[in-house]
Amino acid sequence: MFKQSIYKYPVIAASGLLILFSCASKKDKKSDMASGWEKMQLIIDQVQPPVFNNKVFNVADYGAVADGQTNNTAAFDKAIKACNKAGGGVVKVTPGKYFTGPIHLESNVNLNIEEGAEILFSLNPDDYYPLVQTSFEGTEMMNYSPLIYAYNKTNVAVTGKGILNGQANKSNWWTWMGQKPYGWEEGMPSQRDSLNRLRLVALAEDGVPVDKRIFGRGHYLRPNFVEFFECKNAMLEGVTIVNAPFWIIHPMKSENVLVKDVTIRSHGPNNDGCDPEYSKNVVIQNCIFDTGDDCIAIKSGRDADGRRVAMPSENIVVKDCKMYDGHGGVTIGSEISASVRNVYVDNCDMDSPELDRAIRIKTNTRRGGIIENVYVRNIRVGQVKESVLGMTMFYDVHGNQTGDFMPIVRNIFLEDVTVKNGGKYGILAKGYKESPITNIVFKNVTIEKVEKEYSLENVKDLRFVNTNINGSEAITK
Repeated sequence: MFKQSIYKYPVIAASGLLILFSCASKKDKKSDMASGWEKMQLIIDQVQPPVFNNKVFNVADYGAVADGQTNNTAAFDKAIKACNKAGGGVVKVTPGKYFTGPIHLESNVNLNIEEGAEILFSLNPDDYYPLVQTSFEGTEMMNYSPLIYAYNKTNVAVTGKGILNGQANKSNWWTWMGQKPYGWEEGMPSQRDSLNRLRLVALAEDGVPVDKRIFGRGHYLRPNFVEFFECKNAMLEGVTIVNAPFWIIHPMKSENVLVKDVTIRSHGPNNDGCDPEYSKNVVIQNCIFDTGDDCIAIKSGRDADGRRVAMPSENIVVKDCKMYDGHGGVTIGSEISASVRNVYVDNCDMDSPELDRAIRIKTNTRRGGIIENVYVRNIRVGQVKESVLGMTMFYDVHGNQTGDFMPIVRNIFLEDVTVKNGGKYGILAKGYKESPITNIVFKNVTIEKVEKEYSLENVKDLRFVNTNINGSEAITK
């Protein structure tokens, strides 16, 4: 009935940890544990900040006016192109409010937004023309430009202590979601209309080329905020991002991406904080996430489109971050068809009555794909609503999501985790009989105040080492 995965690759990072817990009495267990985390440091060492020339191009010298009303799209464009043409450097945005349409970055350019500067993005969808190659919920298309966009660039950055303000709210972009809590009313257009999101997915299933999937005006699919598309050596550092139309930080088909010291506060629909997709070597460090959806959601394409691209997201590090409101602290999926491997979550704090889960994995048999080698350690959870670790192969938020592609979930490791208020479940895991969720290890984990220790369906090799739930020692299943 189910098709086997087309993705075949060796298990790189999990073998040491697997040996550790299956042979816990062996003397070499400390070295095995260390080797399981060595790859994380290799990734961090690989992802270095891009280096720029010290030439400075002030947007004011290219006509920018910081009055919050003048449209500065042309001024930003001129400054960025002049910087690139001169061999690269820093495009400086000094204090004040700058109204603009989309900002398109060039190679070797660092857009530096100084403290006291705020970029206000237009709410007129027509300002986001011409259409560009982008994606919506894991499916590629031609759509409105992201608010900040870099396509096929090398050595590119957005830095500084200023504010990026998408100005989205319940009277503009958010209504396109098609739900009343976000300002939509009966009779208003939305992404749920048959010619919009559903049509995009159908085009991908039918194999229509990306450049023929034309959306934009009249289709109500919101743009991403910051998107690095097919970029190498990209960085987002220091800025605060608020009021996003849709996904907030979206590294797409990119390599060596650093997201550092960024604060995100945006509670709109689908306001994921950071969504690495088809991307390799991504470090998300010392960031604050307070979002309307998953704080971090690692993706690799939806259904047929993910299988077409066939680029797994891999080598993703989340370190020293704080997560507040959100559907999940660190999530993998649901757009996961090209697989995800080697995810490291280290030294993070998660705490909010509006945070549903700490670690979340979501997929189904339309998505397929392989999720493996997820390492989590040194996590402090204050409060979550549903579960500390939530995993399902039956994700169905858009209705019936069954298909012919059986997902695989394996090698999930949590260690040195403390939870003060775990919500409904310590572990919520639901797999298929044909493909059980395999090899989950909890080591040095303490979970307090959960209604139920675990709810498990088709889980194989769940093991506990020095783990307590509600004051009692957890027993290996």
